[in-house]
Amino acid sequence: MPPPAAVAALQSSLCFSAYKPSTSLLSQEPQNLSTPKPKPLQKNTLYTSTHTNLSHQFKEKILCLEIMGVDSGKALSLNPSLHKASLHSIEAIITFLQSKGIHQKDLARIFGMCPKILTADIRTDLNPVFNFLYLDLKVPEHDFRKVINKCPRLLVSSVKDQLKPALFYLKRLGFKDLNALSYQDPILLVSSVEQTLIPKLNYLMSLGFSRSEVVGMVLRCPGLFTFSVENNFKPKFEYFTNEMGGSLEDLQAFPQYFAFSLEKRIKPRHMECVESGVEVPLPVMLKSTDEEFKKLIIGVDKH
Repeated sequence: MPPPAAVAALQSSLCFSAYKPSTSLLSQEPQNLSTPKPKPLQKNTLYTSTHTNLSHQFKEKILCLEIMGVDSGKALSLNPSLHKASLHSIEAIITFLQSKGIHQKDLARIFGMCPKILTADIRTDLNPVFNFLYLDLKVPEHDFRKVINKCPRLLVSSVKDQLKPALFYLKRLGFKDLNALSYQDPILLVSSVEQTLIPKLNYLMSLGFSRSEVVGMVLRCPGLFTFSVENNFKPKFEYFTNEMGGSLEDLQAFPQYFAFSLEKRIKPRHMECVESGVEVPLPVMLKSTDEEFKKLIIGVDKH
């Protein structure tokens, strides 16, 4: 028979033995619990003889994470502090996130991407983030879930040292649409101003664009701030200038060029255009569907 403590963990369904049915994970969304039932404790590979020295509480903690769908091994590796975290503290964090509108079915992905959330301090780490969303980004409480699911890293970002400085910098550049920042590009808010945003801006300027031109480009295509200089900008710009004979004016007008795959979209379509002797505007060449592009090449559709 499993140890009594472990049985209690199983029966509590995701560590919620102390909560009322109305607020438990199971009672809220029973239809979403697609995670397979764990094996009996003595048969689960997590509890082989090599793990007999683990405490019952630590086993319960691992089991709790696994039932939620979180890879406990990966989580413990990325966040060593989990080794010392109590089951009670993890329960408190889960309950807090649910009180902010996060669903049980979201937890596996959120904790899987950012296991540090599991050892965050609710008062000093998590609550300030939700206050930032509400007060600074004007996100209504019923939309917290949408924003957090879009970018779980918000929950492990310092409001004072990261989120507010990034928002201030982006506003100065001209990002005035708070809805767009919140729901479409929250990744920009967790990007370092000094190590990511400014260097990307400076690199684009080094290609020959003026500062105002680059700012206009990133405002139209915020994804430019998320692309790698070495793996994206450099090879694509080199191909654009050397092979396609493109101009800076073309890129300024269509900065989304950098968002397309060089090997799967840019090169194949450019080569087809060259072989067919067809000149196609850059946006049309890359944005058109495969069917539309074929029509352009064979001359069925000339626009």
